[in-house]
Amino acid sequence: MNKNILVSVIVPIHNSEKYLRACLDSLINQSLKEIEIICINDGSTDKSELILDEYKSKDKRIIVINQNNSGQSSARNKGIKIAQGEYIGFVDSDDFIDLNYYEKLYNYAHYNDAEIAVSGIIRFHKFRKKFHLKFEQSSITKNKNLKFQLCEVPEKSYIWNKIYNTQKLKAINLLFEEGIIYEDCIFTPQAIYYLEKLVTVPDTYYHYRRHLGSTVTKQDKKSQQNSAYAHNKANEFIKNHKIDISQHETKTKKYKFLGLTIFKIITKRNNKKLNLFNILNFRI
Repeated sequence: MNKNILVSVIVPIHNSEKYLRACLDSLINQSLKEIEIICINDGSTDKSELILDEYKSKDKRIIVINQNNSGQSSARNKGIKIAQGEYIGFVDSDDFIDLNYYEKLYNYAHYNDAEIAVSGIIRFHKFRKKFHLKFEQSSITKNKNLKFQLCEVPEKSYIWNKIYNTQKLKAINLLFEEGIIYEDCIFTPQAIYYLEKLVTVPDTYYHYRRHLGSTVTKQDKKSQQNSAYAHNKANEFIKNHKIDISQHETKTKKYKFLGLTIFKIITKRNNKKLNLFNILNFRI
């Protein structure tokens, strides 16, 4: 590892020209300057490579690696293997982060001797945005059940609202399963389980963009099969390691008419919420 690099940020890129500049701007303007930005161009056929070369020419912290299209997991694994920072973070190329994001996550992790630090999430879609995960205060724990509860895993098995201790991550040889999507559903429960101390970080956010090209919006047969496979594997890991997720498990009942979801009743921690047309929310 390079002692001058505090966080290695891994960014897989595939045909992201529409959002890539916003992503890279949020990285090069971080208040934490001691970072490396590892951009894995996964066979883009649009202008992504040109944009990467432009940013690389003006910021020496940017590393660009071009590879044939091999999938997001392959790109992330390549980034992990060459990362030199004390911690590793992930950012998807259509998302962005607050400008104090890595400074806050690193400081909380470093001063609390934590192997994993977790931020809140703001999800936005078109003209709507909302808090998808929010921490009012910092919590520090080694308790495995509480770690899963704080991160709301497996429901929110996101890899990108966290930083991970590089040495520990490489010691356990935790990589992404290649050849599938929804790979973070498998990676995240293992990371939370094996990385011992976790700290939550308030007042800084990962901005997650949901759009038609997002993985979660794909509804083809292969995507559905990948989703079922990844979620089943995650649930099997949780069950085999006796993690109690009953306190934060979310249950959703959907009510449809002519294929359209009219409303959903979402139950979480004994609280029920009515969601109408994915727009209006009421507590019931």
